[in-house]
Amino acid sequence: MPSVSIQSADFDLTAELAALRHGDAGIGAVASFVGTVRSTDGVLQAMELEHYPGMTERAIEAMVAEALRRFDLRGVRIIHRIGRLLPGEQIVLVAVASAHRAMAFSACEFLMDWLKTQAPFWKKEIGPDGACWVDARVADDAALARWGIAADNAVPPADGR
Repeated sequence: MPSVSIQSADFDLTAELAALRHGDAGIGAVASFVGTVRSTDGVLQAMELEHYPGMTERAIEAMVAEALRRFDLRGVRIIHRIGRLLPGEQIVLVAVASAHRAMAFSACEFLMDWLKTQAPFWKKEIGPDGACWVDARVADDAALARWGIAADNAVPPADGR
C-alpha cells in the first residue's frame, strides 16, 4: 500500500524501511533515496520549505499511481519534510519495494526525478546575505524527460550553463 506523508518532523530511515517491508515475503529488493540539506562551503544556513496542504499530497499520490503503472512494485513510501531545515538534516525519503532490484532501482529514480520537478513545494535558501527562493534547474527537467515526461519549469541561467 503506497504511503505519502508531508511533515515537519524528521523520520527514522530504519523504521520506515521496516514498515515498507513488513509482512510481504515477496519483496526481494528495497531501494531508497534520502535527500539532505547541503551547505556548500558553509554558505547555506537554513532552508525553508512550503507547500499547499492537500494539493501537494494529491500531486504526489498521482505520481505514485504512475509509478505503480510503470513498475512492478509491492510498496512505496514517500516522506517530504516542510518548515525550516538546517544543513545535514533530512528533507525527503523515497523508498520502493519490488520483487527484483532492477525494478526497485528504476522506480526509485523515476519517483525522485518526478518529485524534484513536479511536486508543488517552494524552497527558500537562507544565507549570510539574506534569503532567496530556489529556481527549478534545467538538469532536473532533463532528468524527468528521460522518462518521457516533459517539464519546462527551469529558466536557463544567464551565463548559458
